[in-house]
Amino acid sequence: MVVRWWPKGWTGGWAGGRPWRRVDGEAGMTTAEYAVGTLAACALAAVLYKVVTSGAVSAALQALIGRALDAPF
Repeated sequence: MVVRWWPKGWTGGWAGGRPWRRVDGEAGMTTAEYAVGTLAACALAAVLYKVVTSGAVSAALQALIGRALDAPF
């Protein structure tokens, strides 16, 4: 939510090409939220890497690629 306020005694208009304004509420993520989001993304990437490089998934991917390459045209 953007709340515009005018300094006392100011009648309106533009200051330096922009209106005076104050932003209340949530304008975006803070540094701590970025840190938690980055940590969660890295943890998810690590889990996906472990799953994809596991023996069962690796064998299934190799079999799938092998069948695709041996398919008759």
